Amino acid sequence: MSKLEETTAILADLIGFATISSDSNLDAIAYIADHLATHGARVEVLRDPSGEKANLWASFGPEEDGGLVLSGHSDVVPVAEQPWTSDPFALREAEGRLYGRGTCDMKGFIAAVLALAPQLQAAANLRPIHIAITHDEEVGCIGARSLVEVLKARGIRPALALIGEPTQMQVVEGHKGVCEYTVRFTGSEGHGSAPERGTNAVEYATRYIAQLLSLRQELKARAPQNSPFEPPETTINIGALHGGHAHNVIPGYATLEWEMRPINEDDMAFVKTRVAEYCQAELLPQMRAVTPGAEITTEVIGEVTGLEPMPENRIRDMVQQLTGANGAHCVPFGTEAGLFQQLGIQAVLCGPGSIEQAHKPDEFVELDQLAQCLEMLEKLAILHGSGSLGSAPSATVENGAG
Repeated sequence: MSKLEETTAILADLIGFATISSDSNLDAIAYIADHLATHGARVEVLRDPSGEKANLWASFGPEEDGGLVLSGHSDVVPVAEQPWTSDPFALREAEGRLYGRGTCDMKGFIAAVLALAPQLQAAANLRPIHIAITHDEEVGCIGARSLVEVLKARGIRPALALIGEPTQMQVVEGHKGVCEYTVRFTGSEGHGSAPERGTNAVEYATRYIAQLLSLRQELKARAPQNSPFEPPETTINIGALHGGHAHNVIPGYATLEWEMRPINEDDMAFVKTRVAEYCQAELLPQMRAVTPGAEITTEVIGEVTGLEPMPENRIRDMVQQLTGANGAHCVPFGTEAGLFQQLGIQAVLCGPGSIEQAHKPDEFVELDQLAQCLEMLEKLAILHGSGSLGSAPSATVENGAG
């Protein structure tokens, strides 16, 4: 069996695990753990507080600093109400494509890594090779955030990280952060004929939205002239507003869902500070003048830092060389890569499949893309085994990250 055939067989198994973010991923993690342990990896399954989700951290080679991390997330987005033409959790091959939920985002990359487990074990003779499989990336990088905290607490310091998000095997060195918030407005109900006698939660939510839209315009002026992103500035999106239940009733409760895609931590702090000041100085005093118990509460769904392009990035340079890429790119979507970068790890994105297929019905990855991924990973393993990759992170790298 060729490596591509083996990768396809493993991918079929992985697709069979319906690891939607709302459900458990334990069966998929157990499968991956067993496969890696069979090939000599030291494997640890790290469960979340609920016990229904888990990250996996596996290592080949010596227990020391430095080395390479190959990372992917196990969860996938829902398929409900999507017009799939075949079972999304049964791999289907047609015309050089493999169809199924998660084929490109990002079980195809994970399958390639698992198929190359023997080569990875052999290549970890001088420096370790780690495999990180996380949960709940699609809902705020929850698993990766907890994994990074574990690595930090244990003093584990890999040098390089390759995150196999679907980039069509192009090299991506930067992306924006992703911050998601749910804001709840609690006022007081009343008859619609006397709006001044109640505190209209929907009205205050719309004023909050107006402030966000004003900030969105200010963020355009804050964009650096040489911004590598498109659009170049930090963006704000209003996702959903829920509130009220009748034409003639003052709504006493409203919920707003919004997100921000910051290009840097300064913009993130700017928006959060301005919004908090607006609530404290204007909205809440006006709400409480009518309803003393009125509240505005914010739930942080996820705050994930971006991946900042860095002048020195060995894994970026090496993957460019191995893939024949003419350069590296920046993308608007978020990943777990910035969390690794915060640890002082040089990180890059490169994986099979296109982000244009992710989250859509009839998601697919092309067999040719998987073949390119396997070729790149095999060459990377050879370089790692020769000692060309994976030395311990330097102070310069650590200080420059984030």
